[in-house]
Amino acid sequence: MRIEATENNLLEAVDGRTMLAGSNRMEILLFSLGTKETFGINVFKVREVSKTPFITRAPNMPAGVEGLISLRGNVIPVLALGKVLGIANPGDGLGGSMMVTEYSKRTLGFLVEEVDRIIRVEWDKVRTPENVSSNVHSFITAITELHDGTLVSILDVETILANTFGEAVIGNIAPISGGHDVNIFFVDDSAVARRKISEVLDKLGVKHKHAQNGLEAWTRLEGMAGHAQQSGRPLSDEIDLILVDAEMPEMDGYVLTRNIKNDARFEGIPVVMHSSLSSEANRAMGKRVGVDAYVAKFDADVLADTLRPLLNRGR
Repeated sequence: MRIEATENNLLEAVDGRTMLAGSNRMEILLFSLGTKETFGINVFKVREVSKTPFITRAPNMPAGVEGLISLRGNVIPVLALGKVLGIANPGDGLGGSMMVTEYSKRTLGFLVEEVDRIIRVEWDKVRTPENVSSNVHSFITAITELHDGTLVSILDVETILANTFGEAVIGNIAPISGGHDVNIFFVDDSAVARRKISEVLDKLGVKHKHAQNGLEAWTRLEGMAGHAQQSGRPLSDEIDLILVDAEMPEMDGYVLTRNIKNDARFEGIPVVMHSSLSSEANRAMGKRVGVDAYVAKFDADVLADTLRPLLNRGR
């Protein structure tokens, strides 16, 4: 698929893509960075695709940021993705295409060698990458395989954002009264997100456990529910709140939430979706599967303020 076709069709059928999220499927935009590897990004994070525009250089930019562009009245930074991932030399070309991405309430331009096409994948065919030592690996959140055997590395946009512009600073957050008796279970496939969520929960003074993908979370939650049932006590005695990401390997947060809400053993336990996908379509999908609140990543104060009343409810 050529760039122009991708650009014209990228945001069509938004309702259909929203329904995909609830069926444990998503669409990935494939692209290359001048190597033999194939990379992907969730279409929901991509606002548009174009040829590389004129970029205004600016002083004191972080490594990998080539400069700024004006896009419909907004000035946005543009990153050379190959340089950010450490697979391009400083003198290499910037690539012929730019993806404009929107996530975590930030709009960024990503320069890539070439945009390929959009594919549809099942989340249960998406795997967490094996632990290998490489610069690229730290920016990859998942791997999937195409029908022809090609491996696709799916980008961890939270890590790219944190690595380029620095991690969010967690300020003063008042602890919850009696927080030592509060238990939160959260799941996120991004190491950066897990670290920042843990910081917020630590400042709230609550206890917490976590999982790294949706299927792992559901397996552990089912085990905890079964144990509570055998003990003759409600699971809400052990878990006060469940915090889920939307995009996760093996099972997405929408399916995980629906599983939780359809299981009577989880009655009374609120579910909060915490996602870099902050569009109204994604919020609507979260509401459709029953989330009690939807929070866009990553604002520590907003996250804490969202959790606080839900944790105090019924206490």
